[in-house]
Amino acid sequence: MAKIGINIATGSLQQSEMIVGIDLGTTNSLVAIIHPELKKPLALKEHNTTSLVPSVIHFDEFANPTVGENAKLFLETEPANTIFSAKRLMGKSYNDIKQNASFFTYKVIDTDDEKLVKVQVGNQFYSPIDLSSFILKELKVRAEHILKTPVTKAVITVPAYFNDAQRQATRDAGKLAGLDVLRIVNEPTAAALAYGLGLNKEVDTTIAVYDLGGGTFDISILKITNGIFEVLSTNGDTYLGGDDFDRAIVKYWMEEFGITDDELKLNKELAQGLRLRAEEAKKHLSNNETFAVDWNGDKLTITKEKLEELIWPLIEKTLNCCNNALKDAQLQVADIETVVMVGGSTRVPIVKNAVSRLFNQPVHDEVNPDEVVALGAAVQADILAGNNKDFLLLDITPLSLGIETMGGLMDVLIPRNSKIPTKVGRQYTTQKDGQGSMRIAVFQGERDLVKDNRKLAEFNLTGIPGMPAGLPKVEVSFLINADGILVVKAKELRSEVEQSIEVKPQYGLTDEDVEKMLLESINHAKDDIALRALIEAKTEGEQILAATEKFLTKNSNLVSQQEILDTAQAMQNLQLALTMDDKDLIQTKIEELNEISRPFAERAMDAAVSGALKGRMI
Repeated sequence: MAKIGINIATGSLQQSEMIVGIDLGTTNSLVAIIHPELKKPLALKEHNTTSLVPSVIHFDEFANPTVGENAKLFLETEPANTIFSAKRLMGKSYNDIKQNASFFTYKVIDTDDEKLVKVQVGNQFYSPIDLSSFILKELKVRAEHILKTPVTKAVITVPAYFNDAQRQATRDAGKLAGLDVLRIVNEPTAAALAYGLGLNKEVDTTIAVYDLGGGTFDISILKITNGIFEVLSTNGDTYLGGDDFDRAIVKYWMEEFGITDDELKLNKELAQGLRLRAEEAKKHLSNNETFAVDWNGDKLTITKEKLEELIWPLIEKTLNCCNNALKDAQLQVADIETVVMVGGSTRVPIVKNAVSRLFNQPVHDEVNPDEVVALGAAVQADILAGNNKDFLLLDITPLSLGIETMGGLMDVLIPRNSKIPTKVGRQYTTQKDGQGSMRIAVFQGERDLVKDNRKLAEFNLTGIPGMPAGLPKVEVSFLINADGILVVKAKELRSEVEQSIEVKPQYGLTDEDVEKMLLESINHAKDDIALRALIEAKTEGEQILAATEKFLTKNSNLVSQQEILDTAQAMQNLQLALTMDDKDLIQTKIEELNEISRPFAERAMDAAVSGALKGRMI
């Protein structure tokens, strides 16, 4: 007999299982459902509280995480232990974020390479996936508490701008939080669904979705035909949002009080305090002409006029993105029939007016701009649950498809539930100097280690020209055609050596098999991801040891005797850490070796540059 849960909050009968819509935001996150009786999307909230959960995580001295309003209390008092804007780090390497590294008041690890960033709190290291999973776990617990029913399935939204790595990172975070992520939906599509756009199949329309959140901006032009959404173009800036409005105010106050960038970098409490006062000022000035607050014995003031002057260059940037999106879609302003506003930062009056002027029409902001994306995700979840029969859902892949990478890890190229036909490509490189071939092993399944997944095929890409490790660029592409046949290609881009194979991914799998594999992936998610993190740390440690040894052999003339001794000691410590199954210890020893070797690596770089420029005319 199916279990029926009674929802105390609404007094209604619930299904035993609910698919929820989740907006995992930079500043705030929330969960929404379709109300079982009213059949309308509803953002979940407890009595007399807001539906928004601040995307903030605080770690106490025992590394226990707290998420949301309670974590926000520590932003000023414990800035190094309190993480905000983790979404900005999703799928990013340090190179991607180093321009804005000072924005983060917690420690973002600088590994000076293309690896994904990590955050260090005390002696613990967290990936953006770990951090996002804490937020999603909080949302799951909150939803279960309100609905009085288990929540294990979700639709999660991401900016249309998110690349493959960022979407995969979002899926992994969901899995780690104990959620089966049925779909990753673009935020503009979700916003359009929340306004009921596309629900009437008779009406074809072209819409613009202007989404200005806490940390990201994007503009998307969508065409809706017969209830099918097509993104004609998307443009934006993954580093522009309400946070930048706050930063403009902070800079204004810094100039006023003679505070330097260096002072701000060194004094995290000051940085966080100013940031929070600036956020307060921005919100206050949406409905008032002036803002003033006494803080640390100083009076911080700013007028609405001054704020508008400070943020106008940022708004102009968003308008340029809108024009570029129109150009890419080969449309004129007159072709846009509806403009939808999304994101808390669209509440700033000058933003609303500027967008309205650009598109020459009133903008839609009737639905709460903070909730609109989550409400749309709930509409999509309802479609997936089969409750909304008016929508056609295209054929999808039942399980994720990927290849084996170093350490026996599964690197997913096509996540489960991807619409087919579909095509995805990703670049890989060699591990050893002079490596002439690469084994491409194709797997299907949801576990992090390939040994727990189902092997579909393997082949060797041979004839790779002998080059130093890391230089060859091998693109592996997966193409699933409309019949569900997977074609895997591997091509070395410099020499154009190519090899391919055809696979039928669904062959021999019953629905029960698929269900069993999914269940195992959720049950083992925590262990799997911990093991993946350990393997990645060990792989990184081994690579750094090899690179350091190679560097010292080649550049011994640039390094002092003391530096050689210190480096040897740090290498020995790392070597020892690699024998233990402790990810955080390995990361700590990697970081210590990096600290020691960074100065002479920079010296070598300077020497190489001056050598290259010798005798050249500039």
